[in-house]
Amino acid sequence: MIAVTTMKCACGSCTCQVSIADAIKKNDQYYCCQACANGHVKEKGCGHPGCVCG
Repeated sequence: MIAVTTMKCACGSCTCQVSIADAIKKNDQYYCCQACANGHVKEKGCGHPGCVCG
């Protein structure tokens, strides 16, 4: 069996890869930051270079 350690952020428009160990887990999904986990209610993007999510 292969252990998954990174995956795409669960935010639909985010392009970030997130380490499962460092991710923010919400509703059994993994996010790169609190802004993505909250659905970009207050913050526009995640702030990571090259990503324009939100």
